[in-house]
Amino acid sequence: MHIRSCFCALAAMAATALPAQAQFEWTSSRPDGHAPIGVMGDHTHEQGEYMLAYRYMRMSMAGNRDGTSERTTQSVLDHFMVAPLDMSMTMHMAGMMYAPSDAVTLMAMANWVDNSMNHQTRMGMNFAAESSGLGDASLGALIGLKRQGPTRVHLNAGVSLPVGSIEQTGVTPMSNGNAVQLPYPMQLGSGTWDVTPGITVLGMSEGWSWGLQGMGRLRLGENGRGYRQGHGAMGTGWFALRASDMLSLSVRAEWRSWGDYAGHDDAYMNPMMAPTVREELRGGSRVDVPLGLNLYFPDGALAGHRLAVEWHLPVRQSLHGPQLETDWMLTVGWQKSFDPH
Repeated sequence: MHIRSCFCALAAMAATALPAQAQFEWTSSRPDGHAPIGVMGDHTHEQGEYMLAYRYMRMSMAGNRDGTSERTTQSVLDHFMVAPLDMSMTMHMAGMMYAPSDAVTLMAMANWVDNSMNHQTRMGMNFAAESSGLGDASLGALIGLKRQGPTRVHLNAGVSLPVGSIEQTGVTPMSNGNAVQLPYPMQLGSGTWDVTPGITVLGMSEGWSWGLQGMGRLRLGENGRGYRQGHGAMGTGWFALRASDMLSLSVRAEWRSWGDYAGHDDAYMNPMMAPTVREELRGGSRVDVPLGLNLYFPDGALAGHRLAVEWHLPVRQSLHGPQLETDWMLTVGWQKSFDPH
């Protein structure tokens, strides 16, 4: 009888727990209700709701890599007249989301990019190149496939607008004081219309949340300089712990792959000048483990505001090199949703 009573008690507990689990709804009104700040297009909105966002991203690259092996500066200079030493890229990203219906959320994003790259010549001279301006903008739509319960699924559909310059110039030690076309990594945009399809899956429980996202980037045609950048793919998954009503901590794994360039910019007449002007030395893949923190204000004067930070630590890189490797990346962001109702 005692065993039978235990089974009856467990059955009663399961019967009461299952409806509660089924009724739990994913919500954005939690610190882990948004993905880590480095993930774009992660959540949808309800009809009439809109959101403003700003992200600051800083990436540092130093040292050359060929495949998974590091290359010394001298080994690069054995084959090229100029070797890149390091590069920093800063992006300011302003975005807006608006939901004309519960099933569709529209997105728009504009970027400002600052690039700086240091070089060394065979003669031992160091010099810097810089570029700055608008990067490519993007428009997109998130289309809900599953919009109820603790798990949500939506499609990502986007297009990149080629507003970033691909004709940035600068003076180098070899240009005799004249401004010349800067290498591929110093250009601010792709010069092509790109489509970015993808899918995102979200899950949530009382104390934690998780997500999966896969995205592609397909370059359409050739730009005005006679080339196109490589196609790309990205996959990421994350787990976020709800530490309190205001704070969540996250860990994420991210894989990225991008192809070599196709075509050629005729401004780069000497292929032995630098590896940064070689189309077949632009592709590669990278695996990162980003660590994040989301801060959400549920009430008070800052009610609805979000602050977030994510630190990327590359754990594996394989590059078609010699090519500068990524050392770290930092993303800091602010988000605020507005509901007219």
